[in-house]
Amino acid sequence: MQIFLTIAYYVLATYFYVMIISILLGWTPIRNTNFYYHLEKIVSPYLGIFRGWFVISSIDFGPMIGLILYQMILGVVARAI
Repeated sequence: MQIFLTIAYYVLATYFYVMIISILLGWTPIRNTNFYYHLEKIVSPYLGIFRGWFVISSIDFGPMIGLILYQMILGVVARAI
C-alpha cells in the first residue's frame, strides 16, 4: 500500500507541475504552437472544470482555484505516505 501511495503522489505532483507550466505558457506566444496544444489536452480534463468560475475583466482565475484545490489534495496524499 505504501508503494502505491508513493507512486500516486509522484504522478499527481508531476501533473501539478505540468498544469503550472501550461498556465504560465498560456500567457506567452508559445500558446499558438503544437506543443502547447498537446499540453492543453493533457491538463484540460481537470482545469477545464474550473474555467470561467472566477473571471475579472478578461483574466480567468478559475484555474488558480483548481490548482489550490489540487495542491490541497496533494497534501492529503503526502500526509498519508
